[in-house]
Amino acid sequence: MIARYSRPEMVALWSPETKFRIWFEIEAHACDAQAALGVIPAANAAAVWRARDVTFVVARIDEIEAVAKHDVIAFLTHLAEHIGADDARFVHQGMTSSDVLDTTLNVQLVRATDLLLVGMDRVLAALKSRAYQHKDDVRIGRSHGIHAEPTTMGLTFARFYAEMARGRARLVLARAEVATGAISGAVGTFANIDPSVEEHVCKMLGLTPEPISTQVIPRDRHAMYFATLGVIASSIENVALEIRHMQRTEVLEAEEFFSPGQKGSSAMPHKRNPVLSENLTGLARLVRMAVVPALENVAMWHERDISHSSVERAIGPDTTITLDFALHRLGGLLEKLVIYPETMLANLHKFRGLVMSQRVMLALTQAGVSREDSYRLVQRNAMRVWEEGADFKTELLGDAEVTAALSPAEIEEKFDLGYHTKHVDAIFARVFGA
Repeated sequence: MIARYSRPEMVALWSPETKFRIWFEIEAHACDAQAALGVIPAANAAAVWRARDVTFVVARIDEIEAVAKHDVIAFLTHLAEHIGADDARFVHQGMTSSDVLDTTLNVQLVRATDLLLVGMDRVLAALKSRAYQHKDDVRIGRSHGIHAEPTTMGLTFARFYAEMARGRARLVLARAEVATGAISGAVGTFANIDPSVEEHVCKMLGLTPEPISTQVIPRDRHAMYFATLGVIASSIENVALEIRHMQRTEVLEAEEFFSPGQKGSSAMPHKRNPVLSENLTGLARLVRMAVVPALENVAMWHERDISHSSVERAIGPDTTITLDFALHRLGGLLEKLVIYPETMLANLHKFRGLVMSQRVMLALTQAGVSREDSYRLVQRNAMRVWEEGADFKTELLGDAEVTAALSPAEIEEKFDLGYHTKHVDAIFARVFGA
């Protein structure tokens, strides 16, 4: 990813230096396990660890690869330059390139997930804080973008919290899904390497051995992982889209923090645009872009091909780096989001009580009026509000058919906002706990 949408912690995880360091650790731990089995001399295994503090020269490895046309061989050749050809002759004993590449990818994905979980926790904390802060601040709920019935801003944040909490739970499962390693040799039969070597390497790297690999770790694991990132990205967009709608001039119930000296437009000095939310919408598209290729990586020829390799070299870093950045951008946006409770109330009352139509209709049915007639009576008065700018309650009080069933006091009671917020605490208890 470009630096503009990257955080250094995640970028460093995918750097060539980090990759080669993991490659080294895999090879060195494998040598230890081979020495314990008596397959290679203990002195040779110990000699490999002399490169523990070596800074592998990426340019040198690239130079070797330019001739060898094989990245793992290029690395092993460079490693031998540090520890000597004789001590290096038992490195990679019985292993194949995918043992190193696949295990490394999963180590990186696990570590990337740990960073993503930090970002998700920041978003969750911000959503919870804003939910409680605005738990009782009434706003109009909308369906199809049209005024529906009252809700609260706190419930808006609470539902996003619940969605993100589900995403976090899925991410934990996705982490476990890819936390496997394979050191099983050509076509995965362990013909030239003992399964205990795989067990040792995985233990040292915090992975579990892949139950059965066919020279490569099965890619259904990675498909599930990237699909999970795609769902989380969609949840980010869900929050961002709500903020974009709330910041529209005609709505203005909330807006992104506009810092001193910030400019909204090169042409129109008055502009304050939801640029962070719009950016998050675009970043979500980038993350989801990896999902279909990850699904297509599942199918390979026989025991192994490398059709997946080029895809993963791109989507591994790009997707985790982008999502990491997006999570922290969303967290910061929520922490500073400006809320306007007075505007929320003004918007709610914009159509002069119209949003209480369901309460009146239900009251009429309770009073003995058929549902069809109740709907007709309420809609008749509601249309005058839409078309003539009338006041809904006034129209109802002047409708003889309505007042024949409901007293003025009963009609008045149907316009109590508290009716719509009486279960907010119960909903919060479901979302956040008692």
